[in-house]
Amino acid sequence: MINSGPTPPLTMPLGTRDHVLGPPDARLVLVEYGDYQCPHCRRAHPIVRQIVARFGDQLKFGFRHFPLSKIHPQARLAAQAAEAAAAQEKFWQMHDLLFRHQDELELDHLAQYAAVLELDVPRFRDELNAGLYARRVQEDVVSGLRSGVNGTPTFYVHNKRFNGGYELDALVNALDTPPTPDTPPT
Repeated sequence: MINSGPTPPLTMPLGTRDHVLGPPDARLVLVEYGDYQCPHCRRAHPIVRQIVARFGDQLKFGFRHFPLSKIHPQARLAAQAAEAAAAQEKFWQMHDLLFRHQDELELDHLAQYAAVLELDVPRFRDELNAGLYARRVQEDVVSGLRSGVNGTPTFYVHNKRFNGGYELDALVNALDTPPTPDTPPT
């Protein structure tokens, strides 16, 4: 998401509640607020994967949910499905499947993905039907709103919103730029 305004800080740095790839003490930090039904997030997904591979253990990447439910009606349920998969230690695998099958995010599709990942499908369905992870998803949305997120994908580099879109070179250059002294540690 390109935004020409000031670069708001990430109000809630990555912590133990987040889904993170990379070591907790990595020197580089990238956070994405995304929506599983957003076509821009889908295009950004392989770019993020390239960045994660490129920087390896130097990078800590966190994904947070920001379903734009008014324009993407299945996004919130998809986010809850990712959380249900996380409860069975398969967040990142479900995350990838959801982007790969972005046009098929109804409950029956989500259950099929759970089966592909060898999750406990009855438990998965029960948790989704009960809305067990709705609050967790909403917490990400609230943290995004407090950080100035207004669309997806929105990236934060070193805890400051990155207003340069999601092109590989732009994100790499931003990550290669050392954090400023006023950037809070994570």
